[in-house]
Amino acid sequence: MSDANQSQSNTSSLQQYQGILERALFSTLNTLPCCVFLFINGSMMFTLRSKDLFCQTSRYVLLFNLLVTDTLQMALSQLLYIIAACRIFLTYPVCGTLTLLTSLTTVISPLTLVLMALERYAAVCFPLRHASIISIRNTALAILMVWAFSSLDIFTQVILLSFDDLPTLQMKDFCSYAAMLVGYTSEIYNTVFTCSLFVSAGVAVISAYIGVIVAARSASADKALARKARNTLLLHLVQLGLSLSSTIYIPLLKALSRILTRIVFVRLQSVLYVCIFIFPRCLSSLIYGIRDQSIRPVLVYHLCCHLKLPVVPVRQV
Repeated sequence: MSDANQSQSNTSSLQQYQGILERALFSTLNTLPCCVFLFINGSMMFTLRSKDLFCQTSRYVLLFNLLVTDTLQMALSQLLYIIAACRIFLTYPVCGTLTLLTSLTTVISPLTLVLMALERYAAVCFPLRHASIISIRNTALAILMVWAFSSLDIFTQVILLSFDDLPTLQMKDFCSYAAMLVGYTSEIYNTVFTCSLFVSAGVAVISAYIGVIVAARSASADKALARKARNTLLLHLVQLGLSLSSTIYIPLLKALSRILTRIVFVRLQSVLYVCIFIFPRCLSSLIYGIRDQSIRPVLVYHLCCHLKLPVVPVRQV
C-alpha cells in the first residue's frame, strides 16, 4: 500500500514538474521575441527623435505616436502574460488599471493610422496646400484629439464597470480584458464600440486610397509620389487589419476552449499570442525602417549600438 502511495506521489510530482517546465519554456519562447521587438521599437523611436528632420515632419511625428502606443500595448500585454504564467491572481482594481491602459492603446493605434492615411491623401491631392494643412501644429492637435477621444472611451468603460455583485475584489481567474467585462452592458458597449471604430477607420483609409488613385490619373499629379502614397495606404490597410485581429483574440479563444483540451488550448494560446499581439506591434518599425530611405541608415546605426560597420572593398575582375 505504501509503495502504491509512493508511486502515486512520484507521478504527481513528475506531472507538476513537467507543468512548471512547460510553462517556463513557453514563457521564454514568448518573452524573447517580445524583448527583441521592444528593442527594435525603442531604437525606432530613438531614431525618430534624433534628427530635426523627423521631429519637424508630420508623417514622422504620427509614426512616432503609433510606435509609442504599439510599444506600450506590447509591454502591457507581455506583463499580463507573465503575471498569468506565474499564476498570480490580481485584484479587480489593479487588473482593471492594466487592461484599461491596454485598451487605450488599442483605440489610439487605428485612429493614428487614419491620420497617417489622411496625411498621404493631402500630400497627393493637395500638394500646394499640404504644408499648411498638415502642419506640425495641426498634427499635434490631431494627436491630442485622438488621445482625448480614446480617454473618453476608457472613462465610459470605467463607468460601466460594476463590482457590486462580486463577493470579493480578489480575482479567481487570471487578469485579462475579458475578465474585466463584468456585466452584460460592458460586453455590449465593447462590441459596438470596437466594430464602429474599425469600420469607420477602414472606410477612411479605403476612401483615402481611392482618392489617391483618382488623383494619380490627372495630368498634374506627381506620378512617383502618388505611387508611393498608394503603396503606403495599402500598408496602412494591412496594419489596420492586424490591429483588428487583436480584437478577435478573446472571442477566438472562447471558441477554441470549447473544442480543445486544456493542455492543447494553453499551447495554442501561446502561439496565437505571439502571432496576434506581439508581431503586429513591431510591424510598423519593420515597414518604415526598411522602406524609408531617410530612416533606414539611422535606424541600422542605432540597432547596431552605434557601431560603424567596416566597408569591404570590392575587387575589380
